[in-house]
Amino acid sequence: MSPDARPSDAETVVFQAEITPHRSLGRRGFLIVMLGFGGLSAFVSVPFYLLGAWPVLGFLGLDVLALWIAFRLSFAQARACEQVALTYVELLVRKITPRGRIAEWRFNPLWVKLETETDEDFGMTRLAIAQRQERLDLAGALSPWERAEFAKAFGAALAAARAGPMRSGAID
Repeated sequence: MSPDARPSDAETVVFQAEITPHRSLGRRGFLIVMLGFGGLSAFVSVPFYLLGAWPVLGFLGLDVLALWIAFRLSFAQARACEQVALTYVELLVRKITPRGRIAEWRFNPLWVKLETETDEDFGMTRLAIAQRQERLDLAGALSPWERAEFAKAFGAALAAARAGPMRSGAID
């Protein structure tokens, strides 16, 4: 270590990101959709009930229940995330499942290589970190365009981490 470098330089965060799945429907929208769908189902089922076809009421109720379950599962999946933290000496990737289970991988930024797969019609379909024989997919929740932007920013940060604090301009 050079006399100008501080011991905390190695722990300086060069890049940090949290990747979460996108959900376009919030809580309020969910409530509106469920009330609308439930109201429509009730409106449609009342005439059938009055005509004596009461089983239709139950089937339309099952439709509302199935939609509610599908949304609840979607909201549960939205709790998953990936956290990426890069310092000059370590790359930490943490994946958190919807149930809260945490898996961590630690890499040396000097030995890490970014691997991408690109489809000419769909864009970047895969982004992975590779070190020796180990490969870890990243940014699976992002669209191909967002994944490409993430790869560009992350690649630049990896280059800065490899250069070290003295060359990347992190030290004043």
